[in-house]
Amino acid sequence: MSLFDKFRKQKLLSFTMVLFTLSLGVVIGTVISSGVKAARSDNAAPDATPLVIPSPVQLSNTFSQIAKMAGPSVVNISTTYLPKTAVRQPGNNSRRRQQMAPPDDDQGSNGGMDDFLYKFFGGNPFGGGSPQESQGGEALGSGVVVDRAGYVLTNNHVVDKADRIQVKFMNDSTEYAAKLVGTDAATDLAVIKVEGKHDFVPLKIGNSDAVQVGDWALAIGSPLGFEATVTAGIISAKGRTMKDDNTMQFQHFLQTDAAINPGNSGGPLLDMRGEVVGINTAIASRSGGYQGIGFALPINTAAGVYNQIIKNGKVTRGSIGIQFTPSDSDEARNLLKANGVTQGVFVQTVVAGGPSDKAGMKDGDIILSLNGKALMSGDDLVDAVTATPIGQAVNVTVLREGKRENLHVIVGDLAQIFPETFGSGGAPEIAKGPATAVDFGMTIKDLTAGMRDSMALNQNGGVVVDSVEPTSFADDIHLVRGDVVVAINHKPVNSVADVQRIQGTLKPGDAVQFDVLRKPRTGRGDWQRVFLGGTLPMK
Repeated sequence: MSLFDKFRKQKLLSFTMVLFTLSLGVVIGTVISSGVKAARSDNAAPDATPLVIPSPVQLSNTFSQIAKMAGPSVVNISTTYLPKTAVRQPGNNSRRRQQMAPPDDDQGSNGGMDDFLYKFFGGNPFGGGSPQESQGGEALGSGVVVDRAGYVLTNNHVVDKADRIQVKFMNDSTEYAAKLVGTDAATDLAVIKVEGKHDFVPLKIGNSDAVQVGDWALAIGSPLGFEATVTAGIISAKGRTMKDDNTMQFQHFLQTDAAINPGNSGGPLLDMRGEVVGINTAIASRSGGYQGIGFALPINTAAGVYNQIIKNGKVTRGSIGIQFTPSDSDEARNLLKANGVTQGVFVQTVVAGGPSDKAGMKDGDIILSLNGKALMSGDDLVDAVTATPIGQAVNVTVLREGKRENLHVIVGDLAQIFPETFGSGGAPEIAKGPATAVDFGMTIKDLTAGMRDSMALNQNGGVVVDSVEPTSFADDIHLVRGDVVVAINHKPVNSVADVQRIQGTLKPGDAVQFDVLRKPRTGRGDWQRVFLGGTLPMK
């Protein structure tokens, strides 16, 4: 083969290789280009950056730790009310504070709070309201174990007048019986003891004085019947008082926005150490449900009540026997200013025969200090005196007509000085001895002199109902034990003999009207006049 032929053959081979390489490159480029276009066409947001899940980290678990720790100590309380004779309850519109407390503030300084202040309690866990006494029923509330022996702190209105109390614990389906140890209506607290269980876990008691507005708080209880419910919020305010409700003068609440509802009553309010700083007691709500304004009784107050109940079965409080003008009212400020002072407690009324009366205190005096400590408000005076042992003397400095005087006052028993408001019960104590049965279907007794004095009756007026026979005429018109009958058909009743005489003039089918004095169901407040009537049944 000539040199030329070799060169041509080599050139052809090279050209073929170049052509093949170019063709291959075109094919590869086309494939790659098509793949890129295909990939881009599948991406809806080509300029977005994918999200990356980080490695797991420990989140804040303070709430969950407290809930886990406190859960076994918070109980669900169910109460049973057996059907009782229907009672026509009189309305109690009296606002008169009869302690050493202010007389009425007719202006309603708390903005009508009593119109929408509810207890966290409900006969129907979804409807609220305590069961009707005449119908019986069941109700729910909460409580907290505070002692390894099985003592539980709760609200008085949770167990008040209950015929049976049962308690359930978290993760325990058993219903344990509980007995009532004692109550204190003035602070709405009660102590019960659980029976039949031994492994109690009490919660640690905190110090409510250390609580600050803005602190975190947890509420645990059985709202609307849902057991072991945990809610969180903050302490919204301290020292809240319900000035429109004069029966609550010993209750200076912690306010919280932790979600609480009917059924939370008696459950604990906890701080971030898991310590009890309050007992949930009431809510402000126009609907009866959660609106972010709940009230818990400070544990420092509750602990003092608990300690008295477990020791004595009841709570006693001191009193110096006065009524005073509310210190936060314009009236009080004007009265103080007129006497040349800016602080103190203006005495409106001194109870006749009471401790202050015996010590020489007068209406219109201004109490400046107690045992040398200046008083900024009436609440300061109430707190100091009620905490003083009965029978102990206190030194009271008063301002009278521009001059200071020191008085030596012996503290008396609040319940004895103001029996109608802070006495042990609504009905008068029934005198011992046999009762007389009358044809109306009840037994009655003459009033004792002491009973007449406590009711401010005249020397002879009234007889007290000792018992009522079921389905009788007296039962039908809703007379109840403890009622005081002062007239029948407008004829005065001064003795059992009067009732028997009037009864003898009546015949079947006659209309009968009873004029009755009755204590409010709460046992506090003035006696109410009630008219009950009906037609005598045909024999």
